[in-house]
Parts: sequence; structure tokens; C-alpha cells
Amino acid sequence: MSEHSASPTSLSKRTTFSDTKPRPDIPSAVEQDTSDKAGDKGANSKWLSWKTVREWWSDITPFERDTLIASTCLKLLLFPSYRSTDFEVHRNWLAITHSLPISRWYYDTTSEWTLDYPPFFAYFEKIMSIPAYFIDPKIVDLNNLNYDSWSVIAYQRTTVIITELVLTIVLQRFIRGAVDPTTQRLVSASLFLHPGFIIVDHIHFQYNGFMFGILLWSILMARNGNKLASGLLFAVLLNFKHIYMYLAPAYFVYLLRAFCLSPSGELLPTRFVALANTVILVFLISFGPFLLMGQLPQLLSRLFPFTRGLNHAYWAPNFWALVTAADRVLLQTVKQFGIQSFHVNASGVVSTSRGLVGDTVFAVIPNVKPIHTFIITIAFQTVYLIKLWRTPTYKSFVTALTLCGYTSYMFGWHVHEKAILLVLVPLSLVAVENNAYFRTFTLASVAGVFSLFPLLFTPAETFIKIIYSLLWAFFVLNPLSKRVYEFPKSLPFVILDMIERWYLYGFALLQAFVLLFPIVVSRLIDKSEEGFALEFLPLMLTSVYCAVGLVWAFVRLSVLYLQS
Repeated sequence: MSEHSASPTSLSKRTTFSDTKPRPDIPSAVEQDTSDKAGDKGANSKWLSWKTVREWWSDITPFERDTLIASTCLKLLLFPSYRSTDFEVHRNWLAITHSLPISRWYYDTTSEWTLDYPPFFAYFEKIMSIPAYFIDPKIVDLNNLNYDSWSVIAYQRTTVIITELVLTIVLQRFIRGAVDPTTQRLVSASLFLHPGFIIVDHIHFQYNGFMFGILLWSILMARNGNKLASGLLFAVLLNFKHIYMYLAPAYFVYLLRAFCLSPSGELLPTRFVALANTVILVFLISFGPFLLMGQLPQLLSRLFPFTRGLNHAYWAPNFWALVTAADRVLLQTVKQFGIQSFHVNASGVVSTSRGLVGDTVFAVIPNVKPIHTFIITIAFQTVYLIKLWRTPTYKSFVTALTLCGYTSYMFGWHVHEKAILLVLVPLSLVAVENNAYFRTFTLASVAGVFSLFPLLFTPAETFIKIIYSLLWAFFVLNPLSKRVYEFPKSLPFVILDMIERWYLYGFALLQAFVLLFPIVVSRLIDKSEEGFALEFLPLMLTSVYCAVGLVWAFVRLSVLYLQS
């Protein structure tokens, strides 16, 4: 897991955050990271504005334009594809924010899909509801539940494509400010064309591309030395979707240490007050109306429902998926060999074997409570934050940010598989640091993308998700690997390299099993207790196999960061 020694040849191909290769038009990576200015006036610290958008379009290269056009055409072709319940969720939110006064937004229960995102996203839905009304008034009819005409399908999917332009512009700015634009172009393309966004946003349906665009915009400001703008953008992001609060500890430590304190550790009052006031102002704009109406408790109860179980219906492939699988194995062992020393919880015998929504109760292993997951998450994050405090550089910040999100995914309560994007997106920014980081990125990406496949369970999307993911891996992982690859220098690392490769090859067998298993056993099983549980075997195997890779990638990244 430690980095291999590299030959001069491999070093020449390496692109690191500490690379100080001079470029006349941009500051070096070190200068970008250590800038003390709150508002860098350089070309690469510009805020996104209409002027920036115009400059972006005039500055776009033929490759970038062709990529944007081709990806847009693909997304348009996906309009008729499968839509999850999230599609109706967002249609209902359009109706809520358009039909009701703001005082009723977080109280309405006309639909089971009540508004449970922070206020900025509610305002966002309100803005989108205005053109929706003129396109088709039925879209924003509060009582028109499960409306699925072509007008609402085309409109909502189009809003995802348009708002994703934030991600497009930010990724281009990353290229323009890179020490190695060629490598950064590959990284930016990998993010813009990421299978996770195609699966989750443009088929399943959400707005992750838009919100991760804001996150990357914030990280871009940090890279360019504009730390106050970075904090402002992250505060805005938190008020769009509160899942990003898992990244907040890294932001807090980094901005406090690198912006509010001098290199000698003395507090800079002006900067501290500026940052505090900026963040407070954002939250006042967001929550202020609800605070004045005395609705803050109601709003918070919508944002943080603690009544769900440890695992989601399909176990997100994290540490708890392995624990749950271990409980299943122990249960079968106790049954087969009649071991009396283990106490079997009767309610846990069927609790976690069906892939159904509900509380997770273990049969043999002691049950896990929310406080346990909270303590474990905080403990791991604290280790990374101590490292970040001691080395508050841009590279350290991005890696610690990734690990904070990774820790919440690994050990959080009721984690959804879609949350893996919280790991894969920032991890992409450090993927080409060296071969060890890239290998970690590869393992996490393959396992993470595959873990999203169960979201699309209809036959029509099976071909799309498999072929698109394979093409993405071929055109992204292969060229990036050539830039950082180092042959293992010792026998243990050769063995480790072989094990990891065989693990990645195993996904082909797993996919074949997932496709063939229902066909083979459909005539053999019935709706008995055993047959019903057997139907979920492909989901369980997918969860457990992906969890092995993601847990290993988490361990690898942790060791690499702490040893660097």
C-alpha cells in the first residue's frame, strides 16, 4: 500500500499537486495553494458569471465542443428511458413550490413525496416551476399525482441537462488553470462523462451534476487561492442538499487553518469575521423566511428523519454490508452445526435477507445503533482532520475532503448507494497524483459504478449501463494509467497487483451471474420463504462484492494520505 519507488521515466510522466512546472499564463500549483489573498484577481480565480460563460463558449476547444454536443445528444436519447420515483418526487416539488405559499412548503402531505431538501433547493424548484406552468399547467398541479405525460418528461430531463452546464464550465476552468492541461482534460472529461451522472441523473433522475458542479467550483476557488469564495460556495451547496454536510469538517479545518490563521498559528480576526459573516449570511438567506415564521423545527424534522434502519433496501456496498453478510453467514453456520453458544435473535432471522425496506436487525451479531455509526464516523474523520491541520495544502485538503465523504459512506446510518458519488467525484481530482492513488481510484470507480447498476433494473437500460460504463473505463482509465503506471518493485506488491487485477476481472463474472441467475432459477423457485429470499441473491452478491473493493480502496486511500 505504500508508494513504490519510481524510475526517472515514470517520474517524468507523473503529474503531482506539487509540480512547479512554470507556465506564463497561470500561477504554479504551489502558488495557487499558498495564496493569501481572499480574492485573487488572476484569470483563474474568476467567479462564474455571464461574462465567464461568454468567455467559456468563445474559449471552448473543438474537442470540448464535440464532447459537449455528443453527450447532450446521448442525454436527449435517454429521455424515454426508465424513471425512478425520484422523477415524481421532483415533479411534486415543482407543484408544491408553485401552488402553495412558502409557509406551507414543508408542511404539505398531499403526496407521500414531501419536500425534504434545504431551502435553496426549494427556491430552485420554485424558479423551475415558472416555465413549467407555461409549458403544461398540469405539471405544477398539486393534486395531479404521478403525472407522466411527455411534456413533464421532456421538461424535467431538459432542466437536468441545462443545470449541468455549471459542471461543464467549472471542469473547463480546471483545465485552463492546470499545470498539465492534457492530463487535466482527461480528468475533467472523466467527470463530465461519468457513468454515475448518466445512471443517477439522466436515467434514474436527480440533479447531482448541477450540485457537484457547485462543489467542484468551490474546490476550484480553493485551488486558486480564493478561500473566502470557496467557503461561500460550500455554504450555498449545503443549502441545496444537506448530504454534503459530511464534507463540512474538512472545509472547516482547512479554511480555519489556511485562511483564518497565519502560518505561525495566530488568529487573523479580519479574515475570521469575514468568513463567519459570509457563511452566516448564506444560511440567513436560506433559512431566514422559515425562521421568521417559526417553522425551523418543522423544516429540520423533514431534513433529518432518523426513523430508517441501518441498511437501505439494497445494501449500499460499505462496511455495514459486509457486517450484515457476516451475520447471514454466522446464522447459517449456527443452524447447520447446531451451535448453542450463540444467541440467535428470532426477529433478525428474516430481517436482512430479503432486500426490503425496514430496520436492520442482526440475528447473531449485536445490533448497531445510530450513535455507534456516528462515533465511528467522527473517529475516522478526526484522524484525517488532524493530518489536514498539520498540512493545510490544496492536495491535503482535497484528499481529506474525499476521505471525509468516504468515511460517511463506509460507516454512516442508512446510506444510499447513490452516495458513492460523494466519494468518486473528489477522488477523481487526486487520481493522477501517482500510481498508488490511481490504482485506488480505479478500484473505487469500478466497484462504485457497478454498485449503481441495480438502480436500473429494467431490461431496456441493461445494455446502456454496461456498454456506456465499459466505454468510459476504456477511454478514461486506460490513458490515465499510462501516465502514472509504475511496475511493482517487490514481490508482495506484485502479488497485491495481481489480486487487485483479478478482483476487477471478477466483475465480468458477477455481471454474467446477475443476468443469468433470474433466468435459470425462475422456473425452479416458488414464493416460499426460501424462494423469496433467493430472488435477492444477485443483489446481495453485488453489494458484498462491491463492498470488498470499496472497503479496500478506503483503506488504501487512508494509508496513502496518512503516510504522505
